[in-house]
Formats: sequence, structure tokens, C-alpha cells
Amino acid sequence: MNRPIEPEPTRWRLPSAAGADEHGLVAVGADLEPGTLLAAYQGGLFPMPIGRRRIGWWSPDPRGILPLDGLHISRSLSRSLSRFEVRLDTCFTEVMRRCGDPRRPHGWINDDFIAAYGRLHDMGWAHSIEVFRDDVLVGGLYGVRIKGLFAGESMFHADPPAGTDASKVAVAATVHWLRDTGGQLFDVQWRTDHLTTLGVVDISRTEYLRRVTAATC
Repeated sequence: MNRPIEPEPTRWRLPSAAGADEHGLVAVGADLEPGTLLAAYQGGLFPMPIGRRRIGWWSPDPRGILPLDGLHISRSLSRSLSRFEVRLDTCFTEVMRRCGDPRRPHGWINDDFIAAYGRLHDMGWAHSIEVFRDDVLVGGLYGVRIKGLFAGESMFHADPPAGTDASKVAVAATVHWLRDTGGQLFDVQWRTDHLTTLGVVDISRTEYLRRVTAATC
């Protein structure tokens, strides 16, 4: 990978993730400048909007991760892998927009977030893993890569049958990419039933922060 462009340091003093409330919320405010985002991820935080204008910074406990040696590929997923083409960083903004489709449940990715992560992508920090079928984008995910850490932000898949297993293929491809490029930690924020089938597990916030420090130092 090419060396990312270093941004200006954040002007904010971000709080410790250890101060999160029972919902995982650590703080509200600051901005989505590249330096702020990178400092947050290195401190175990990630942003999600609260309402229309405020930015919340989160550190859930437990935290979902996918161990790079723990990927589970079912028989059906194994068959699906051969039906799709995977690409890296060819349509980052489109992946974000598909992840943020307001018709999806809990859609929260707004134009401010798309612009902010687009800047990170242009600087070499944010990446998209894209899944195509017959040259049509049918699934993918995006996240932030800081040395050995990949902080997955969101993923999507098109409606069946075209998009069946497409998001799982994107996750599997991300694991292989991280293995091939010295990755150490694949953060997925929260474990879901969907992600559990791929091998995602919960770890404590304390353990997650220890692993983040090791992966990004």
C-alpha cells in the first residue's frame, strides 16, 4: 500500500474511551476533520451522528472484532465466493452512499460523513472493498486503515438474488486483504447475528484498547 498523507493534527482533546456511558457514548461534539477522525480511531472511538447536527463518539463494551485467523466460511459462502468479483477502492463514494441508503434500517450515513470519509479516502486512510456481479456493484464495505488496524464502518448488499452473500464476500475479502498486508485487528464495532456466522466475537473494551494500541503504534 502507498503511504497515506498525514493530516493536520486535531484541534480537539478527545476524551478517553474508558469514560463511556452504559450505551458506549463517550462524548458529543468536535468535528469530522481527518486529524480528528484518525485520533479518534487510535483512541478506540468512532463517530456516529446524534440527531441532525451533533456528532457522537462511541466506544461500545463489549466490542465486536473478527480475528484474522477466525474467519468462518460456510459451504454456501464458499460457493458464493466464485460468483463474485472483488475490487478495492474503485468506487468508494458509491459504497458509502449504498451503505447510507435512507431506506435501510438505522441508516445514519449523511452527506457530512460521506464528505469526511471521502477526504480520508483521498489521503489514503479510508478504503472500500467492493463486490461486483456481472460488472454491477452488489455489495461492499468501507472503513479506516491505520497501520495494522482496519476499523470497519458499514456494509451493504443488494437485494436477492443478485446480492445474496455479497456483504459476506466483502468481509471475507477484507480478511484476506488484511492478512496479505500485515493487518492485525479487524474491528466491526458491534457483533450481530449476521457477523457471528463469519466468526465475529466480542472482547472487552479494555482488551480492545490494548489491541488498538498494539496495532497502530
